[in-house]
Amino acid sequence: MCAARKAMKKTQKQIAEQTGIHKSTLSLIENGHFTGSLDILQRYLDAVGLTLDVTPKKHRLPQWDEIETLFAEDD
Repeated sequence: MCAARKAMKKTQKQIAEQTGIHKSTLSLIENGHFTGSLDILQRYLDAVGLTLDVTPKKHRLPQWDEIETLFAEDD
């Protein structure tokens, strides 16, 4: 997400002023440590031209040829 902001040539300070989100919160969002509200995340995403898409989880069992790799011991 930081790349999107930088591509727009905007600083965290500019995004903070635009969105009303504190700079420390922007840092948490951009570093993947944000645990706040969806509203704040949405305001940030709107400001940097991104969108949040929600899709169902896809559970996938490993194929037979992948099982050996999953349980391989490192030498």
